[in-house]
Amino acid sequence: MRQLLTEKQYILHRESDNGVSQWHFSRNQLYGLLGVTTLVLGAFLFISADYISKFLYDQRLQDFKMNYRTVSQNLELIQSRLSELDKQIIEIEQKDRAVRTYAGMPEVDKDIRKLGIGGTTLGKSVILDNLAPVVNREISMLQLNIEKLSRQVNFELASYESIYKKVKSDIDRIRHIPSIRPVEGGFLNSGFGYRRDPIDGVRRFHQGQDITVAKGTPIYAPANGMVKRAYYIGGFGNHIKLEHDHGYVTVFAHLSKISVRHGQKFKRGDLIGYTGNTGRSTAPHLHYEVHYYGTPKNPMDYFFTDA
Repeated sequence: MRQLLTEKQYILHRESDNGVSQWHFSRNQLYGLLGVTTLVLGAFLFISADYISKFLYDQRLQDFKMNYRTVSQNLELIQSRLSELDKQIIEIEQKDRAVRTYAGMPEVDKDIRKLGIGGTTLGKSVILDNLAPVVNREISMLQLNIEKLSRQVNFELASYESIYKKVKSDIDRIRHIPSIRPVEGGFLNSGFGYRRDPIDGVRRFHQGQDITVAKGTPIYAPANGMVKRAYYIGGFGNHIKLEHDHGYVTVFAHLSKISVRHGQKFKRGDLIGYTGNTGRSTAPHLHYEVHYYGTPKNPMDYFFTDA
């Protein structure tokens, strides 16, 4: 008796109001269906993963660009602030020279100042792996500027410390150094140095500073001292000569009124007279001179504060 071998069948049964539906699958057909399903599902997952990866990459790239813009803007703001501080350092250096003159101390030599500040070599690398090269360069330059500024500040602090010690030990001499404008406001006209005389046109050395102000403007003593002269004389007209000790002498010319007398002592800021147009003068103004041990000096170098 021949035995018939039949292949095992798998039946998918479905019932509905319209009747009964059946699908017959052999083992090979079922394996094939599972294989196709797996292949389709794998392809879907692969495509989905690629899309998700690209989406996450784009999102991270956008975040990086936004962070980069933020970092760049902050670096620009810091650099701008450092530029402002550089300008302030320059002003501090100028004031340092003025205060040193006021304290009778020599100016700091430019070469010594450079040595005190030092170079601009970056000692330690600040390169970060997670930042773009351009950002690293900006950060490196920023660090250089900060280090330079820090050295400048420390140098100026040391300079001011030496000035403070000098001033503290020599306060009496400082009281006799001309240090304020003798009149308030006004226009700085003919300055210290050679000029063409406004009356005869001859080129001569002008030993003082002319300040154009209205007639009758109060004149104040620029430092402590004693009145050496106070009367009318030739081209100066009504004039005052003050002796401040420690080698300083000041002269005021073309006054309309003199308010002090010979031998009178005074302090910085005391009223000594009023501006005018007397003597060899073409218009109301104050002619102001500063002498140090007989040598005329530029009065502008002694305008440290307002009257």
